[in-house]
Amino acid sequence: MSVGVSVRVFARLKLRVLGNGLRGKGWRIALFVLGCVSGLWFAVVGFTVFALSAVDRGPAFGLLIPAFGGAFLVLGWLVIPVLWSGVDETLEPARFALLPLTRRTLVAGLLVAALLGIPAIATLVATSGLVVGAGARGGVLAAVVALVGVILGLLECMVLSRAVTSAFASLLRARRTRDLAAVALALVAALVGPLQVFGFAALQNTGADRLVRPAEVLGWTPLAAPYVVGFDAAAGRWLAVGARILITVATILLLMWWWSHSLASAMLGASSGGSVRARRRVEAGGPVAQLFPRLLRGAPRTAYGALVAREVRYWWRDARRRANLITFVAVALFLPLMSTVGFAKLTGQAGGPDGGPEGGPFLLSGAVLLVGSLAAIMLANQFGLDGTAYAGHLIAGVPGRVELRARAVGFSLYVVPTLVAVTLIVVAGTGRPGLGPSTLGGLLAAYGTGLAVNLVVSVLAPYSLPESSNPFAIKTGAGMAKSMLAMLAMGGAIVATLPVIVAAGFVPDAWSWVLLVLGTAYGVAAAGAGIAGAGRLLDRRAPEVLAAVTPGR
Repeated sequence: MSVGVSVRVFARLKLRVLGNGLRGKGWRIALFVLGCVSGLWFAVVGFTVFALSAVDRGPAFGLLIPAFGGAFLVLGWLVIPVLWSGVDETLEPARFALLPLTRRTLVAGLLVAALLGIPAIATLVATSGLVVGAGARGGVLAAVVALVGVILGLLECMVLSRAVTSAFASLLRARRTRDLAAVALALVAALVGPLQVFGFAALQNTGADRLVRPAEVLGWTPLAAPYVVGFDAAAGRWLAVGARILITVATILLLMWWWSHSLASAMLGASSGGSVRARRRVEAGGPVAQLFPRLLRGAPRTAYGALVAREVRYWWRDARRRANLITFVAVALFLPLMSTVGFAKLTGQAGGPDGGPEGGPFLLSGAVLLVGSLAAIMLANQFGLDGTAYAGHLIAGVPGRVELRARAVGFSLYVVPTLVAVTLIVVAGTGRPGLGPSTLGGLLAAYGTGLAVNLVVSVLAPYSLPESSNPFAIKTGAGMAKSMLAMLAMGGAIVATLPVIVAAGFVPDAWSWVLLVLGTAYGVAAAGAGIAGAGRLLDRRAPEVLAAVTPGR
């Protein structure tokens, strides 16, 4: 049995929940205002860029901006929620599991609620520049067609981000399919580097006339089809307009079908990964020993050892933590590779005296800083990942320094091997084995300083996460908080690591082992100082931290 519910109910519910969440909370209001300002800036810049499609510099020049701009916008909605901001789940699907709502009503209602957000409104305003461009080229009728395309493009972006994150959530909950999720996330992350290299290469090595053919191809794909219909209408190609609208509508319907089927799993908090047979393991030492992973069999049976074992297990078994970890590994492995290979292709350098591209240390310094600082960002809201479970640590009276040191060590058991793999990629990509020690030293220094900054941030500015089975879900305003805290922590880590990175540019390869030692010592000292300082803060602010990460507060 189902009841007739209008999508307006979901819209009013979204606005009511948003208003209640801002009431009496000054920091949330400040973040909301900051998000509005950021969205306005994006909307104005995007509107200006898309409106430039009205410039008549040739029969097909106006196609370039809607085709490439629309494609990058759709890809942004695909990549950014997975790799950076998450998706706003002010209305959590699980809350509607026991209500007699049809799947169609639920999907439509959640989509309307999602449209009442800053990113969606900013995207709509930005792409409205295409309406101006089409109107200047073909009159009122072309502008109306362009407006239809803009609305369809926004729906496609929203449904795409929701469908992808919901599907990844199901994959990450299923233990047997988490490897598939890792591959999918890696491929998504890999798109960023090639697209960047392709864009710079296209701008430097080709003219605008040579980009017309790729733009025409993009126009017949779901990435850009809704955004080029105004250009076709201005040119009088009405058959192409109908075909592109048909492609877009079919894509939206397919994505909505995909999203609706993954929503069923999200509402139940289960996955379709199949049944998992229970295995009885008989371990020496009793049930306490079974709590320690094989990697930590020799760890002390103390509060510190138990916390390290807990972190090691949680970072792989918890869907939200695992999503962050896999995303970081994918970005960390692909970013240095695309930086080295892309630089060699764009500059056309034959290589230095040792066979690698000249200026390698300076080229890689940006990638090293970014990867090293990104590694620690996942701890910026580590107490928010725990939620109310942190109350157990508070009741047990775990000292702040012990708590944070155990969390840092458990997390580092995953991160440090990744940094070693990044070093090997840099060596293989540059063909300079001597860069290996200095690169690893820079990575460890950046990671250590990142730990110091993020541990302090995690104590001073924790925030709650929705009680959702979707690991990418965030509350309204939390996306801005996440982005601001991440940029703050990354900036602090980069500034603190600059001395080591600058030194790497002047030290010859023969002395790179010295930089490995110095970078490691620098990172360890910074992390130790951060643990000590943040530990003292945590001892004083533990109740406030628990209140901040409790959902619904």
